[in-house]
Amino acid sequence: MRYIFRKICTALTLLLLSILTLNAQDNVIDKIIAVVGNQVVLKSDVENRFISLQAQGYTSGSVDLKTEIFEDLLIQKLMIAQAAIDSVEVTEQEVEDDLDRKMEMYIQRIGSKEKLEQYFGKSILEMKNDLRDDTRNERIKEKMQAEITKDIHVTPAEVREFYNNISKDSLPTIPGEIEVQQIVSNPEITADEKDRIRKKLRGFRERVLNGENFATLAVLYSEGPSAPRGGELGYMPRSELVPEFANVAFNLKTDKVSKIVETEFGFHIIQVIDRKGERINVRHILLKPKIEAEKREQATSRLDSIADLIRSEKMEFGEAAFYFSADKDTRNNGGLLVNPYTGSSKFEKDNLEGAIAKVVNTLKINEISEPFLQVNRGVDSYKIIKIKSETKAHPANLSDDWSIFENMLTNKKQQNILDKWIKEKQTNTYVHIDDSYKNAKFRFKGWQK
Repeated sequence: MRYIFRKICTALTLLLLSILTLNAQDNVIDKIIAVVGNQVVLKSDVENRFISLQAQGYTSGSVDLKTEIFEDLLIQKLMIAQAAIDSVEVTEQEVEDDLDRKMEMYIQRIGSKEKLEQYFGKSILEMKNDLRDDTRNERIKEKMQAEITKDIHVTPAEVREFYNNISKDSLPTIPGEIEVQQIVSNPEITADEKDRIRKKLRGFRERVLNGENFATLAVLYSEGPSAPRGGELGYMPRSELVPEFANVAFNLKTDKVSKIVETEFGFHIIQVIDRKGERINVRHILLKPKIEAEKREQATSRLDSIADLIRSEKMEFGEAAFYFSADKDTRNNGGLLVNPYTGSSKFEKDNLEGAIAKVVNTLKINEISEPFLQVNRGVDSYKIIKIKSETKAHPANLSDDWSIFENMLTNKKQQNILDKWIKEKQTNTYVHIDDSYKNAKFRFKGWQK
């Protein structure tokens, strides 16, 4: 469900960050407290998760949180054991992709790669190694769950019946959501300024070719966030690099220095450090052209003229976005912003980027803003925006929130199938529980044999 997705991501981030912290500690004594098939559960697995959940202020409906954690781990191990029998596998590439996504999420939360490494006193590689086993196990569990529930579907009639059987006092509250359209105008960079930047980069390239250290020059002169690391970006797939940069980097031999590459962020020279499969580690020197005040005024004037066309009803906002917006990600979509948390065009206001959020709070539906500056990843652009639609916080109802109830019913059906599967597998899978848990009140009774 969209309205809880962001909260789940936040909780997951906190949990995994806690795991990273706890993995750095050596004060938990390990002991095998369960065997499920050929999988073991350690006392430290339970204790570490218990400490991390307490640190997050997590409250459980169960009397014994440690027992709840223990049973979740038993279920995970049961699925991993069955996955081996059913040949449900995950590749190392899938695990690496998950780890990269987690690292990127942590970096975004904390602010930078350097701050993350400083906070934990570990390199990104060391942190990934700490999380690798947990990440692999979670991925196997997810694949196994998907296999078990793959045939689940719901019909419109079932959704209506499900909704009608919910007590109106139990309906979830849907937070207010908003749809925002934008038209972007990027200030023009003069030919003289481009020539100045290219000349400096050609000079840096010549210095590297004559024996100077690329990383040292990056620290001294690069204007990108990777400059303190000698311009190094870390291992990245092609999809995470802008196309112009990726096309050059992936065709460059190790230690060679590219010619000048122009992207939306500025001008670069690139050096390949290493490759691992479909990932590449490069360093670069980025120089950003300076924008003249006159060109900034021209960008805002252009947006004023576009806004006048829309206000006079000579052109619709979406049509103007298609013809005039400089943003390739939204101009073919009527200018609609896409929520990175959900993939939809709807946002809670708290999820909007700062400059846009500030302007949105001054607008009514269908009103067009004045041009304003937004700085995104170091790039200056000017925008006008319009609120396309807005819904207020409300108790969920079938006409407005069909997908929520469809998801709720799907989740309920999936959980019923999973519960049935767990009970069946408990009977024919070897399970041994430590005596310290012989009186534990598990949700599934078949663990103790």
